[in-house]
Amino acid sequence: MTPATLAPQRIVCLTEEATEWLYLLGQEQRIVGISGYTVRPRRAREEKPKVSAFLSAKIDKILALRPDCVFGFSDLQADIAALLIKAGVQVTLFNQRSVDEIFSMLYQVAAMVGQAEQGLQRLAAMRAELDAIAHKAGSFKRRPKVFFEEWDEPHISGIRWVSELMGIAGGDDVFPELAVQAMGKDRIIADPQTIIERAPDIIIGSWCGKKFRPEKVAARAGWQDVPAVRNGQLFEIKSADILQPGPAALTDGVAQLHRIMSQWEAQHA
Repeated sequence: MTPATLAPQRIVCLTEEATEWLYLLGQEQRIVGISGYTVRPRRAREEKPKVSAFLSAKIDKILALRPDCVFGFSDLQADIAALLIKAGVQVTLFNQRSVDEIFSMLYQVAAMVGQAEQGLQRLAAMRAELDAIAHKAGSFKRRPKVFFEEWDEPHISGIRWVSELMGIAGGDDVFPELAVQAMGKDRIIADPQTIIERAPDIIIGSWCGKKFRPEKVAARAGWQDVPAVRNGQLFEIKSADILQPGPAALTDGVAQLHRIMSQWEAQHA
């Protein structure tokens, strides 16, 4: 017996981050089904059956794949998990919301597929890159105030790992008190005037798969004097790169954040 043979052999991933991580670990042969929202890695869409959205899943199709393990994310998938568990399927539902929790989730998945050592090496490299970015940001003479908009109607501010990554990248979240709220409904900003009053220097949009429209943001009533709008500091980061609580956010997502912050700081130092 080896860790690899004792590990699950037929895995369904209900969200993208587990899929991307298993591919990075070279364990994609274990995956038998993925989320329809998966775009990382792109070849997964061509190679694996799509069996779920985020809040719904094709239970019969999943059961037909005979999985010995299903990976999911968040309490929002609890109903899917319950149906699969009642059908006798092992389900591991992660609920990571912070950077540290993402690292923990990734380690657990690596260990579950017999790749704990490789997982630790890859995670150490990711952590070292985050430390390097934080070190560079530590030299900023000015840190921009940043509004991260996860949805536009209603306005929803960024989740905790996004807020933490903005801090690492060199910016300060203008809604840190909302970032700690796990559910999007608890991060709704009912009065847009609140955003105006916090005067963000940068606005970053990632509208959960919908294209960010900077011209719509700039045209909002009363927003013309918001520093980010006045100075044209409106940017998009694709949701697959930053709102996936897995490898993407810890690599490409934070790198894009740091690039935006660095450009602003160079102009305003």
